[in-house]
Amino acid sequence: MPTFDHMKHLALLRITALVGITFLHLLPTFAQESQPAAPRKDTRPFSERIWFGGGIGLSFGTVTAIQLDPLVGYKVDPKGKLSVGLGASYWYFRDNRFNPAYDFTAYGHRTFTRYRFIQQAYAHVEFLHMNVEGNRFGALSEVRPRIWVPHLLVGGGYVQPLGGRGSIYLQVLYDVLQDPNSIYFNRGPIFSGGVGIGF
Repeated sequence: MPTFDHMKHLALLRITALVGITFLHLLPTFAQESQPAAPRKDTRPFSERIWFGGGIGLSFGTVTAIQLDPLVGYKVDPKGKLSVGLGASYWYFRDNRFNPAYDFTAYGHRTFTRYRFIQQAYAHVEFLHMNVEGNRFGALSEVRPRIWVPHLLVGGGYVQPLGGRGSIYLQVLYDVLQDPNSIYFNRGPIFSGGVGIGF
């Protein structure tokens, strides 16, 4: 005949088993509730995620200057605030006021990040790598081998919509690295502008 202690142990065992079975039954529900929500799928078409832009500078005469800076950007977030991108750059400069004439050619590539605080303004960080003639500020008789020169440009800009997907932008940047062979002749702020499609 079972004793009182034995019956007490059986009752506790049954209660424990019942609680365990109930917990195991509810476990999937707890697991579902504790899992973080799946990230929302980006439904933007690819054409709305990318944008094109850049600048063109042309000047002919005693001083000839040609500058081509095409770029393409990708809007990382659905709201289009953060963009990353890349581009190319080509510069040609010739000053016929000197004898012999002074000429300069540079080409390279860039990667950049832009963040729009508001619709009309953005912050800009860019790494620009340009191939130039080294020692080009020295005497013309000196050897000027071509070298790659790094530029780290930091600043911001203003965007003015033109209607549709078009816009123009003006920006002020500063070269943090200040390499002696920088393509920017002065050491102050760099003013530039361009056109954007979809930015």
